[in-house]
Amino acid sequence: MATQTLRHKRSLAAHQGPSAGRRGLGLAEARLPLLLLLPGILVMLFVIGFPMLYSLYLSFTDFSLTSLTHKFIGLGNYIELLTRDPLFWTAFGRTVLFMTLAVNIEFVLGLVIAQLMARAIRGQGFLRTIMMMPMMFAPILVGFQFKWFFNAQIGLVNNLLYTITGQVHMIPWLIQRPLGFIAILIAEIWLGTPFMVIILEAGILSLPSEPFEAAEVDGASGWQKFRMLTLPMIMPFVYTAMAIRSLDLARAYDVVSIMTGGGPGNRTELIWTYVNRLAFGEHEFALGSAMSFITVIVSFLFTYYLFRNLLKSRWGGGTE
Repeated sequence: MATQTLRHKRSLAAHQGPSAGRRGLGLAEARLPLLLLLPGILVMLFVIGFPMLYSLYLSFTDFSLTSLTHKFIGLGNYIELLTRDPLFWTAFGRTVLFMTLAVNIEFVLGLVIAQLMARAIRGQGFLRTIMMMPMMFAPILVGFQFKWFFNAQIGLVNNLLYTITGQVHMIPWLIQRPLGFIAILIAEIWLGTPFMVIILEAGILSLPSEPFEAAEVDGASGWQKFRMLTLPMIMPFVYTAMAIRSLDLARAYDVVSIMTGGGPGNRTELIWTYVNRLAFGEHEFALGSAMSFITVIVSFLFTYYLFRNLLKSRWGGGTE
């Protein structure tokens, strides 16, 4: 009896051996991606996570760059910004207006150009290369470029007006309200429209041809095909492009800082130029950190809204 029991156990072990080995191998394979990603995760936590958490902590203190000591004051900085700092609301509202105008104008221009490029029979590669050229420039260089364009004395814009009209136009684009705002808006539109074109053209070229052929057989016009077929079908691409560009514009700093610096007299102050001036110019680092996190929260909510719409358009009207 004992001999039969021993043989039975050996038989079970022989049958379970390969299966247990496969389970062990499967567990090791499952852990391998995590082990490969672990160094990158640790670097991101050190480079991004720790500074963000420390900045969040400082936003609840009275820390200043002129003082090495600080104490915890809770929501004091946030209350001061939201209730006792009218310039914060001015910069915040101007940033929202800036984002709204820039994203919508870029979308309209990008959609028109993408439609034309998608219909081009020859030279599409060359056209795409030309369209992507603004994206190859650093925002700082774009800022210097447009600062020269809109210079009151030697700027390209005023010289073009003189060439066209024959009259000297010393228009102070970067100083006068609202021309300074218009100037930085034009610079950002020039910088961001190519990105919108590339994303929208990719969406247009990925559309199936059968619905358009059926609509053409039914006698639909070009506008009807665009409104009823093209636009609804590329909405996932639209929301993706708008979400990415909105995040870029929400933290727009380089172009504005070079062109106007938020001035003169805060006439072109956006939220991030105000953060920089408050934190480093006036040494109120805690207030600047609080303002940054308010902006991050608003940007997160706006991005969440866009991605909900993206999911709705992707799955035909619902996120579930």
